[in-house]
Amino acid sequence: MERSRLFPTILFLFTIILSINSINCTENDNDLVTDQAALFVFGDSLFDAGNNNYINTTTRSNFFPYGQTFFKFPTGRVSDGRLITDFIAEKAWLPLIPPNLQPGNSNSQLTYGLNFASAGAGALVETFPGTVIDLGTQLNSFKNVERSLRSALGDAEAKKILSRAVYMFSIGSNDLFFPLVANSSLFQSNTKERFVDFVIGNTTSVLEEVYKMGGRKFGFLNMGAYECAPPSLLLDPANIGSCSKPVAELINLHNKRFPDALNQLQRKLSGFRYALHDYHTSLLDRINNPSKYGFKVGQMGCCGSGPFRGINTCGGRMGQSYELCENVNDYLFFDSSHLTEKAHQQVAELVWSGPPNVTGPYNLKALFELN
Repeated sequence: MERSRLFPTILFLFTIILSINSINCTENDNDLVTDQAALFVFGDSLFDAGNNNYINTTTRSNFFPYGQTFFKFPTGRVSDGRLITDFIAEKAWLPLIPPNLQPGNSNSQLTYGLNFASAGAGALVETFPGTVIDLGTQLNSFKNVERSLRSALGDAEAKKILSRAVYMFSIGSNDLFFPLVANSSLFQSNTKERFVDFVIGNTTSVLEEVYKMGGRKFGFLNMGAYECAPPSLLLDPANIGSCSKPVAELINLHNKRFPDALNQLQRKLSGFRYALHDYHTSLLDRINNPSKYGFKVGQMGCCGSGPFRGINTCGGRMGQSYELCENVNDYLFFDSSHLTEKAHQQVAELVWSGPPNVTGPYNLKALFELN
């Protein structure tokens, strides 16, 4: 029993030490070289570690009760604590990967990775325009990182770091939801199939750009079961509490076509390797069977207002009142659309070491071990 308690403590302390070292080490070429495979993170609120804190947007979570569980203060993560990518970093013996826009990131941090994700972001520039960092802009920021690495280390060493790194993406859900809450000419002027293909095409074009810069190992989650998340349960006023069929239709289209796109990239790009986690299945099973995974509530947010706490007022967002549950560990969802740290940890375990029918053809552990 004592040994089982000791290991997480040692792991946590080691992570903190790595984080301090990554910030404080001196800036010379020898200090920048590391044998650790870096982690670069792209995407939306599922992965945003706080980039939206530094842009002009209302899509932020830098206020209580966000961050209350692990950090004890709001970091900009849309959860009560750590995200899936935070747990992945810990498992890969990396420091927690900071937001790209966080002031004070040193060149030495670049060798461990950076987080470019932005809450609300989509693969399309038309998704919540002007209020988020879309995927294409995240790519441009990564190109700046590549140039910094090449300048500091030279082409050969920079290429080694970029080729050994793992690149994680969570993108697309906001693209599918945006037409349901705002006018989208792109959505209205195309079939649903063609619209989903636009989303996937924008995503894969970014993947190809990262590949051209040396990236070879990629991690993805398919679209989660957001048709049954608390906000979706409110979309049909005549059928409150039922999963949304229009949302499900778009999600199912994306999840059917995205693996084919990844297979095409693998055939096209020599050395392209990827892990795709079936997030839809893992989330839906927890929504429908919460007690199986240690939760008491699967279809209601811990923080929010309205039926199922499905209205995103957590923390008094937009000046509105909200409710907060007593025990966050009882809940799958922390706010109306985002999971608790406890749920993130469970999903991270599946992404890290799940079998091929859960995360495949590789899992993240296998990708980090690939040279």
